[in-house]
Amino acid sequence: MDCSGDQSERLQKAMARLGVASRRHAEILISQGLVKVNGQTVTQPGFKVTPEDVIEVNAKTYSSGPSEDLVYVMLYKPAGVITSVTDPHQRKTVIDLLGQNIKERVYPVGRLDYDTSGLLLLTNDGELTFRLTHPSFGVEKVYRASVAGNISDQAIRTLESGVHLEDGMTSPAKIKKLSRYKSGNQTEIELAIHEGKNRQVRRMLEQVGYPVFRLRRICFGPLQLDPKMTAGEYRLLTTSEVNALKEAVSIR
Repeated sequence: MDCSGDQSERLQKAMARLGVASRRHAEILISQGLVKVNGQTVTQPGFKVTPEDVIEVNAKTYSSGPSEDLVYVMLYKPAGVITSVTDPHQRKTVIDLLGQNIKERVYPVGRLDYDTSGLLLLTNDGELTFRLTHPSFGVEKVYRASVAGNISDQAIRTLESGVHLEDGMTSPAKIKKLSRYKSGNQTEIELAIHEGKNRQVRRMLEQVGYPVFRLRRICFGPLQLDPKMTAGEYRLLTTSEVNALKEAVSIR
């Protein structure tokens, strides 16, 4: 492999640029022998690659070049769409909603359940993705939920203290009671968490006796769902929005 010239870069940097993992996580994957370059396992993070090289991680291959521009997309995910790049059951994915207008390969940052709508970020910035989804950075997500019945003060206090689920206790949530619809016997609340357990908000509310009718994510860290957008629409983030996200996870 010819690693001379300005086109070469360290393997972990290439992996971050391609959206495979953050540089730190890439170094861990490399040290564990989980990364191959041109079919050969590489265990040294300082190993250099060129645009002609092929990187393989967990049986998925990536071309190390040419470099793609970093792209940041806000999608208003509708309910009934899967948060995935592909789906073996041929269900509509969030990538399908982008069509051919986004030329770069972008990936969802975290997940929204199939039946949940709202703000979803997609990007090819691996470092930002890693930090936004890693628990140690504590990025807050805010949801608006319609639940069955008039949610009690005791249920709210329980949610604010932490709920015991089958996969462990949740961290304390922030709850704001918005309104009650007497005709439908429903309550609308806002719930903020910084964890990302599978179907966590729905399970938390079910655990305290208030099943969810509708659930929509309205904030992800400093990023707010654009009120001008409708379900299924998307747009590129502004420079100030990208900078706010990076600042929230200490990327300088």
